[in-house]
Amino acid sequence: MSDFFSSIGRAFSNSLLANISWFDVLDIAIMTVIIYQVLKFFKNTKAIHVLKGLALLIIALAVASWLGLPTITWMLSSIFTSGIIILVIMFQPELRRAFENLGRGHFFDNIEEELDTEKNVDELVKVADNLSRRHVGALIVFTKKSDLKDIIATGTALDARISAELIENIFEPNTPLHDGAMIITGSRVVAAGCFLPLSENNNIEKSLGTRHRAALGMSEQSDALVLVVSEETGVISAAHGGSFQRYLDLEMLRKLLSDAYAEQTKTKPLPLYIKLFTKLFGKGDDTNGTDDSASAEE
Repeated sequence: MSDFFSSIGRAFSNSLLANISWFDVLDIAIMTVIIYQVLKFFKNTKAIHVLKGLALLIIALAVASWLGLPTITWMLSSIFTSGIIILVIMFQPELRRAFENLGRGHFFDNIEEELDTEKNVDELVKVADNLSRRHVGALIVFTKKSDLKDIIATGTALDARISAELIENIFEPNTPLHDGAMIITGSRVVAAGCFLPLSENNNIEKSLGTRHRAALGMSEQSDALVLVVSEETGVISAAHGGSFQRYLDLEMLRKLLSDAYAEQTKTKPLPLYIKLFTKLFGKGDDTNGTDDSASAEE
């Protein structure tokens, strides 16, 4: 019996492999990359919800066709007939941005940003040093696995590449977003002016203000790393796992951030084909403007 099934398996695999050429493999690989890039491009935009709805319609059409429901099949097929025009109208801003990036050769920049850990760390250490010297308060949350959508929703949504100048400008006193927390995910500043939960730990030093309590509270309720720059003393601190690490110098801060990015890379490695495509395409210098943001008063 086992020989019978083995012979069927060999016959099936031989017939299947005989019909697949290298062009088919290349075709599938290219389509995979295109679909990956489209989904990544629309992520964190309103268009992603439309794509989810479209996926549900496709599933419904397949089920209706399989069950032999002619009316529902006809109705859904009619929707898809004019669906291209509808999608172009609905996604017009996103499509224009996509073609602009493609024309500039920046379509793969979002992948390259994820790989540029050293530059991100340099920018963050630089801005922390500048803010500390000037005694400008700051509160920055680095996301990991925990979902912080509820926290992000309390602030102003941004989508900017990490840069020392941008972050320093956001935390400048008397600017619209300086009083609240900045949320950073990977290489992107995703929100600013966010409200964080305050820690109810009674053992925290009385000299520490609201900004530090917010950082500790955030670290107690998530796996995020929270960086704090004191407005009064200029001391750089970090909260993680419900505990504080204070009086960080620049080397300590650099190691802490490097470890956090290394942990992100381990948790979410890039696919091999994406790394290959990253090497094939040049890197552009796109600058994303943004607003102001985050830190709770001390």
